[in-house]
Amino acid sequence: MLRSIVSLPLLAATALAYPAASSQRFDYVIIGGGTSGLVVANRLSELKNVTVAVIEAGDSVYDNVNVTSPSGYGLAFGTDIDYAYQTTAQKYGGNKTQTLRAGKALGGTSTINGMAYTRAQDVQIDIWERLGNDGWNWNNLLKYYKKSETLQAPTTVQVDDGVTYIPEQHGTSGPLKVGWKSGGVEKSFVDVLNQTYNAVGVPALKDIAGGDMVGWNIYPATLDTALQVRDDAARAYYFPYQNRTNFRVFLNTEAQKLVWAEGAEATASGVLVKDKTGATHTVYANKEIILSAGSLRSPLLLEQSGVGNPEILKAAGIQTKVNLPTVGENLQDQMNNGLAQTSSKNFTGVTTFVAYPNVDDVFANQTASLAANIKTQLSQWAAQVSEYTNGVVTKEQLDKFFDIQYDLIFTDKVPLAEILITPAGSSFSTEYWALLPFARGNIHVTGANSSAAKINPNYFMMDWDMTEQIGTAKFIRQLYKTAPLSQYFASETKPGLATIAEDASDDVWSKWILENYRSNFHPVGTTAMMSKELGGVVDANLKVYGTSNVRVVDAGVLPFQVCGHLVSTLYAIAEKASDIIKASA
Repeated sequence: MLRSIVSLPLLAATALAYPAASSQRFDYVIIGGGTSGLVVANRLSELKNVTVAVIEAGDSVYDNVNVTSPSGYGLAFGTDIDYAYQTTAQKYGGNKTQTLRAGKALGGTSTINGMAYTRAQDVQIDIWERLGNDGWNWNNLLKYYKKSETLQAPTTVQVDDGVTYIPEQHGTSGPLKVGWKSGGVEKSFVDVLNQTYNAVGVPALKDIAGGDMVGWNIYPATLDTALQVRDDAARAYYFPYQNRTNFRVFLNTEAQKLVWAEGAEATASGVLVKDKTGATHTVYANKEIILSAGSLRSPLLLEQSGVGNPEILKAAGIQTKVNLPTVGENLQDQMNNGLAQTSSKNFTGVTTFVAYPNVDDVFANQTASLAANIKTQLSQWAAQVSEYTNGVVTKEQLDKFFDIQYDLIFTDKVPLAEILITPAGSSFSTEYWALLPFARGNIHVTGANSSAAKINPNYFMMDWDMTEQIGTAKFIRQLYKTAPLSQYFASETKPGLATIAEDASDDVWSKWILENYRSNFHPVGTTAMMSKELGGVVDANLKVYGTSNVRVVDAGVLPFQVCGHLVSTLYAIAEKASDIIKASA
């Protein structure tokens, strides 16, 4: 233990010695040294006969305490390692502009996220295959979840305090360390929570990682438990391997656009980059360029490079190289909110309690009538989104997507919401978000530089999106009135009964939600992996349609939201992508 701690600053010191970008040539150039990009870079650099370069706009945060501390969530927000993207004023979301947090650092958003390691409901991955993505299903992706992970078993104390897991559902030798935070809340509160959730029909899950997420659990985190530091993508996939001579990282270097080889075929020969001095260079690629800049940057880089909707490109002063209008469409995010309560007893300690109720849990005997009502609106919603995109995404395509999403919610009964209860002394914080809104937005360039963009998630575009939020808030209220948790519930301070009475109408709830929600920072779908006929941007090999050697590997390729936190699924996708790319190396 002492030896590991002593070596920490030595490794950090060597980690800062990065070369400046110049006109160099590599086999593979990866744009974005984040959650997905570093996985792909690491795995490709296992091939000793290839060279790999990573272009990262941010810096190393190896010794940044706003990153490393397991209890430091939010400390990096608003600093120079947070892109803090701004949306347009939200037409359906109270006319508010929202901030979307994303990491601008080596390690990407894995350096500033909440560290939660939860995966997805199995059927949510299986549907990817139905969209034209052969081989992309739960059973196949599970081996990549495991490949990325080393689960650190809970201590005896943690087991005594209620932590459970199934070893077979986890990896044992992957680069990413996953484990439970130390100093958990006393076992008596775990028992209270368990009995309360059981009373409202939400069962305890022995492990949340096996494809069945409906229930509640004490979840693990992306954490080095020996050092008690965040294990982000850079610590997991770069720093232990940084001495590989075929693995180069350029920091403080911003990709501007792809450089195309001469000829009609869209073959990328390099990436135009700008270093921290403002000088521009081209980093050349012999084989492929992989975009892993995130769901809010990769589509912009494609558009800056002439890949996208010709009308949007022309308005931004960009010449079209590949006519691919769906670039930047299909943007989906979740909306976060929270209630607060006071407690009659002090509970202290670290908490990682998560509940994933389904539609029956949240709406009970209203589910059938709600399902029937929503079914009648799907076609109208599809037409509404298609009109918003000026027909780029067709009503027929959206009919298919919305039918799938409807079945996930009302037939497959996947988790509908995530609820995080955090006791802190004499109070409770209860954060929640609806997992499967039907709203669809987009992101597009507005000028001939990568920072000029319009981001519009269309929060609360559909009535259902508000219904999910209201239903979950009411479910939480009911939870605190259920024994034995009710014995410790003193009062609600947010919103409070003076603001929203017990019998308040949905209109009253809606007004409060619009005043208090924020982005959940989980944008997906902007370079969706599905058949071109369905409006996909990349195929099942993650190659951009119309190009010969450009791929995307990041959250943009997810065609739908998943119920778990994105980071685990992004590691798995990147591991699978690495095998796909290696197979064609």
